[in-house]
Amino acid sequence: MSLTEPPKENLALLETEQRNSKTSEIDRMETDELVRTLHAENHTVAAAIDAVLPVVSELVEIVSERLALGGRLFYVGAGTSGRLGVLDASECPPTFGVSPEMVQGIIAGGERALTSAVEGAEDSAELAAKDLAAKNLSDRDVVVAVAASGRTPYAIGALDYAKSVGAVTGAIVNVSNSALASHAQYVMAAITGPEPVTGSTRMKAGTAQKLLLNLISTASMIKLGKVYQNLMVDVQASNQKLRNRAVRIVQEATKKDEAACKKALEEADGHAKTAIVSLLLNVPVEEAKKLLNQKHGHISRVVGANKKFCQ
Repeated sequence: MSLTEPPKENLALLETEQRNSKTSEIDRMETDELVRTLHAENHTVAAAIDAVLPVVSELVEIVSERLALGGRLFYVGAGTSGRLGVLDASECPPTFGVSPEMVQGIIAGGERALTSAVEGAEDSAELAAKDLAAKNLSDRDVVVAVAASGRTPYAIGALDYAKSVGAVTGAIVNVSNSALASHAQYVMAAITGPEPVTGSTRMKAGTAQKLLLNLISTASMIKLGKVYQNLMVDVQASNQKLRNRAVRIVQEATKKDEAACKKALEEADGHAKTAIVSLLLNVPVEEAKKLLNQKHGHISRVVGANKKFCQ
């Protein structure tokens, strides 16, 4: 396998590196005007996401299919992009009750890079291949590389390695005609334009990346049955706040009183999804678990197949 050499294009030509005429005097603004001017630029980010929603939908279909078959989703990036990927991945287990293995974030330079710059890590395509190989990447997995500039060697190396093992590849970038785009099957190019502070892609580009990562993971989890209606029915009730939320979730889904919901949750070892099915169908918890397993964890499918038993 031949890993790609760092791209040679002129960084100054990238949209994210251009001067923003709307913020050219922010260093002389009073605080109120400064904050409003900076935030005004955030209003342009959603439109950049709108333009790539069709590709997001296509990728979500693939991701949810692969995850349902035991595959994994990897976000790979450097700096801000890498940190955002790690953040999104780390929020999936508590929110959707999935294994930490299912969605993983990999950042150039490893855990130390989450809080400190690791010099040279993002310039190594070989390092990305090594990091993914350590995860035993396979053709069941999906790798999404995230890079505002669309040229980071670490991100390109990750996609090249993913392709070499047959994994599905995606890319999130914030410039047009990026080098990274030619290495991915699904390209989400959210063109956010010049930054309020020239070149600071932790701002608009980073916000767009956060939105896209949220869309990919959340939509995929919904398709896996981790949400019923719009309720987080697989939430891990690991603290008092979340235990209280679990009770409210079961109440909302079943319209039963608080006492009945607490009792069902206790019998279901705190698992809201199981408690909901038990109450909706008036069946024991063990039967609720069996029905959920038969329908791959989708409450709506269980209820649809057993409507006559709903109370």
